[in-house]
Amino acid sequence: MVGGALQVAGLLVGGIGTIGTFAVTGMPQWRVSAFIENNIIVFETIWEGLWMHCIRQANIRMQCKVYDSVLALSPDLQASRGLMCAASALSFLAFVVAVTGMKCMRCVQGSCPAKGSITLTAGLLFVLAGAVELIPVCWVANAIISDFYNPMVNVAQKRELGEALYLGWVSAFCLVAAGAIFCCFSRCCEKSRTYGYSAPTLYSTHSHHLHRKTESSYSKSQYV
Repeated sequence: MVGGALQVAGLLVGGIGTIGTFAVTGMPQWRVSAFIENNIIVFETIWEGLWMHCIRQANIRMQCKVYDSVLALSPDLQASRGLMCAASALSFLAFVVAVTGMKCMRCVQGSCPAKGSITLTAGLLFVLAGAVELIPVCWVANAIISDFYNPMVNVAQKRELGEALYLGWVSAFCLVAAGAIFCCFSRCCEKSRTYGYSAPTLYSTHSHHLHRKTESSYSKSQYV
């Protein structure tokens, strides 16, 4: 019962992380215009994402345009495209594997011992997806902070951390947490399975020695 609840909790947390990863990949709010010094045009907000940049004017209208070329992006955003796509694919694959290995699913007796391996695979995939997602999010955040405090960068080109970065950190944490839950559950299943198999082995060994001793006594009595 506890194991089933633990798996359901891990699946829910992993599902939240997976949905968040897909949302972060498509959101344009990676870089947000900063209102500092002379750049106080508050009625216009600029968003820069992995696939497009948007201009929002006074909360009334918003215009978005897809980048004409990948070369128009900064190196951190170029790399973040591939890494976020990889994180999305890994998180989705981990979710599918986790659903396959759910304890509540019915399976034939021959495949039941493989559930621990399937659950462990799902946990490792969740952890890997979270780690891959952290790389671009932290990379872009570091670049934004460095440019913000760099006096050589023009004020109009300085940006702030967007909502997508914060959501990326939360999603990565959910993926790693789900992976840890599934790995712990797989370890507990392995221990319980080992304990369940050890007792019959000792009993059978004891019975085998007792049987051999009885046969030896019977042979000696026959010989006499």
